[in-house]
Amino acid sequence: MRERLLAAEKIKAIEWRDGTLHLLDQRLLPLEETWRAYDSAVEVAGAIRDMVVRGAPAIGISAAYGVVLGARQRLAAGGDWRAALEEDFRALAGSRPTAVNLFWALDRMRERLARLKEGEGVLAALEAEAVGIHESDREANLTMAQLGVELIRKHSGNPQALLTHCNAGALATGGFGTALGVIRAAWLEGLVERVYADETRPWLQGARLTAWELVEEGVPVSLNVDGAAAHLMKTKGVSWVIVGADRITADGDVANKIGTYQLAVVAMHHGVRFMVVAPSSTIDMSLQSGEEIPIEERDGRELLEIGGKRVAASVEAVNPVFDVTPADLIDAIVTERGVVERPNAAKMAELMSRKRLH
Repeated sequence: MRERLLAAEKIKAIEWRDGTLHLLDQRLLPLEETWRAYDSAVEVAGAIRDMVVRGAPAIGISAAYGVVLGARQRLAAGGDWRAALEEDFRALAGSRPTAVNLFWALDRMRERLARLKEGEGVLAALEAEAVGIHESDREANLTMAQLGVELIRKHSGNPQALLTHCNAGALATGGFGTALGVIRAAWLEGLVERVYADETRPWLQGARLTAWELVEEGVPVSLNVDGAAAHLMKTKGVSWVIVGADRITADGDVANKIGTYQLAVVAMHHGVRFMVVAPSSTIDMSLQSGEEIPIEERDGRELLEIGGKRVAASVEAVNPVFDVTPADLIDAIVTERGVVERPNAAKMAELMSRKRLH
């Protein structure tokens, strides 16, 4: 299957070329495909904060390249470049608080910096580490796609209706996608009848990004408002809800785009299986449960305005952009290390003790 998945790789959101980070501006999709170039860590932090790039794995990869850009500037400036580089680490870490992949990637870059040997080139070592993070995510995507398809086939080999939320595709990762990677692979295997994509308010990642990716791939997809999910589960024979994750705790609780929690509750009521697909870099074993996950809240104007024009009444808005789905609502967590069905603390610990499969 891997060869078929490689052949199906068409969409990407991150490119590292000639010492410059290029990001596809996801705020403009699907109406406009614009690539932006970044030459500094501060610029990359701004791109993450402003949602030019989004999706937990993609944020981590971009931050790793941001460290390379920061190191290049600090070395060129002379003086105590290591101390100066700490400012770039802080800027990148402060760009978004919930997705743990960001901090995992920054830790990887900091550790590589600490292992530098006498005479070893700083920039070459950091660039190799960032490229390694990028390539590792791509390989993890391919492995997760295969494992997720096997899980779908295990329960039924017939074409099925699937539902997804937000965007966890190629645009959110360094390669094939996490949740959408599984869906794309299932389509290639003849296991998908139709995909229902929640529009995902307020940034409309489902409408703008997920639907766009699936249309580009030729996968049958229907867009629906977030509030229609329960009705679709009841009337359209949805067999799986498949989503990504921004952080998974030691007990298997999952932080993902706001609205994921209520999807899991509704899925359990209707007997629809619930799958979370994420690389092991998304698993934060330092947090015991979802209660400890910091939940990002963004400007209420994202709800009150569309295209800069106010569409709501004169009212305050609450805008949490993630929620936490308890482990007992999740049927399976799929990672590149393997699959955990009905996750709990013991199963998560066992998973993280394994070597990577790819």
